[in-house]
Amino acid sequence: MGKNGLHQDFRVGDVLRVSCPPAQGRVVDVFPFDVAVEWPWAQIDPQSQFRWNGQRAFATDPDSPDWTTSLFKTDPEPWKLHAGDSCLVGMPETLVRITGIHRCEPPQDVGWLPRPHTMLGVVPADYPGEALSEDDVDTIYLDSAAPVTIELVSRG
Repeated sequence: MGKNGLHQDFRVGDVLRVSCPPAQGRVVDVFPFDVAVEWPWAQIDPQSQFRWNGQRAFATDPDSPDWTTSLFKTDPEPWKLHAGDSCLVGMPETLVRITGIHRCEPPQDVGWLPRPHTMLGVVPADYPGEALSEDDVDTIYLDSAAPVTIELVSRG
């Protein structure tokens, strides 16, 4: 399957194999609970009503749901990074299960380009469904600037 599963008819319950090769990022700032890293793919949307700063936060607590459920990871881990450090940002190959699908027409204004038109809410494939909370879900933006590869493993 190609980048971002183009033209794929995904369904809630589907299990996907997802990955994104690492790209170079730079730590902009370190805060008590996270580090801000320049996002290596998306561009700031100059027409947006939001003022995205081109950065993404990564939790500095290895036990935080924000770190454990995030598909994108840094190398080295965020708790080892300091302002000005270089790091890699990528998505190790992971099996996930779709918990929700959100389609936007026109594409949603989120502050970056390209504006997403379809978002998949996902959790690790082996995550128990009855324990699911909003904090456990990460989002995959289809047709994003990040070169995410999505492969359908099994139909839900």
